[in-house]
Amino acid sequence: MTIATTPALDWQVTRNLAARSPQERDAILANPGFGQHFTDHTVDVCWSVGGGWHRPRVQPYGPISLDPSAAVLHYGQEIFEGLKAYRHADGSIWTFRPEANAARMQRSARRLALPELPVEYFIDALEQLIAIDGEWVPSEPETSLYLRPFMFAKEAFLGVRPANKVAFYLIASPAGPYFSGGVAPVSIWLSTNYARAGKGGTGAAKTGGNYASSLLPQAEAAENGCQQVLFLSEDTYLEELGGMNVVLVYRDGTLVTPDSDSILEGITRDSILQLARDRGHRVEQRRVTIDEWREGAASGDITEVFACGTAAVVTPIGQLKAADFTIGSPDAVAGEVTMSLREELTDIQYGRVEDRHGWLHRLDN
Repeated sequence: MTIATTPALDWQVTRNLAARSPQERDAILANPGFGQHFTDHTVDVCWSVGGGWHRPRVQPYGPISLDPSAAVLHYGQEIFEGLKAYRHADGSIWTFRPEANAARMQRSARRLALPELPVEYFIDALEQLIAIDGEWVPSEPETSLYLRPFMFAKEAFLGVRPANKVAFYLIASPAGPYFSGGVAPVSIWLSTNYARAGKGGTGAAKTGGNYASSLLPQAEAAENGCQQVLFLSEDTYLEELGGMNVVLVYRDGTLVTPDSDSILEGITRDSILQLARDRGHRVEQRRVTIDEWREGAASGDITEVFACGTAAVVTPIGQLKAADFTIGSPDAVAGEVTMSLREELTDIQYGRVEDRHGWLHRLDN
């Protein structure tokens, strides 16, 4: 029997003649912030109905030229991913569960009627960019190189149908510590006027439209002194934050996270829950009502709540504010389970403890 294999990409590499000097790069890495600076190169792979995936390139970072009628500008046919590259103590560069990101990008593509990039190409793109921009991976504690793969419909036409020409890109941005003053609990706002996604919608896909629709309620959260917004479904069931999953910790050690077809399947959440299972915690993924949280917090049955995602890894939630009630306190401290799981996961990512699950993938081979 013949087993089909994905043909290897033949990369064309064009170096950026205007690349930042080592001194300029070091100045940026000393205080990179998040998403403010970008490395010297980008990865670009084309797709068409007739040609499949072709013309793989590593080229200088710069503007993308699009026809004004490019489908993405009119119909929002776009998806993206987010993961990080970590520098270990020996100088090597690793990433965390890239196969899971590649698989999730394929699911997002399927929902947005885009072509599914093979997992091998996804990981190859990461390795190609690190091969030329590896010096951009910072080495200070809690720093990383944020990797942003994205795909969009570039065919020039007006008409509601899947595009016949698509582009896949990969860019990278050095990232400093998410919590510059140390991990601290945040306050979140309960949105009752807006929904993040609906049944049968695009909630489980990582697509820009989901984030665009969260910006107005996020502004509402800021007006109420909160850093994030929590969405409900059916005005009752917990969904997720604007860009993170939520997990409740119960007094008996059980971890509960909302389950819904309209929630993005978080890779950080999945990893945190696996580490909890490894410790003997019971883990439940099920529908959770806002009343369960209120009553559990009031009775002491719910002892900790945290959010998790690629950027911040784990963020303790100290207070939930709504128009007519409040759970928790702005002076709350981070919970022991929350912080212990965060420490274990980051220790794995940075190579400080054993990777028992084979989650790490070396990029600078």
